[in-house]
Amino acid sequence: MISVVVDTNVVVAALRSGGGASRRVIRGCLTGAYEPLFGPALLAEYEHAVLDPRLPESLADERERQELLAAIASVGRWVNVYYLWRPNLRDETDNHLVELAIAGGAVAIVTHNIRDLKSGELVFPSLHVVTPAAFLKDYQCPP
Repeated sequence: MISVVVDTNVVVAALRSGGGASRRVIRGCLTGAYEPLFGPALLAEYEHAVLDPRLPESLADERERQELLAAIASVGRWVNVYYLWRPNLRDETDNHLVELAIAGGAVAIVTHNIRDLKSGELVFPSLHVVTPAAFLKDYQCPP
């Protein structure tokens, strides 16, 4: 199974779009094509963003959003990070994504925030930071 860290912005984009690459990545996680990795910081981000009352109800009501969070969490793998690889990203709050990916052996961080996640001082050549579309191209999942 392909282990991956899915950034919060991809989950929110999947809610906002009726299709598209973000939704296909989430669908791939839910069907077992990909194994999403979680840690406390990422799960807290998901909950904060997905359950945000400012998101339009037309995207999904609160119950549906909670079900989505539960479904993603049920297919993911919890990863404990016992060290801090401070990649010193432009946005300090994104460092946990790199730490989680390294600790969990992820092949990629899937995000719409490529520029900030590639700006670190500490580089891991085996870890790819890619958009949902690029991830799907490299790691195909059924449509």
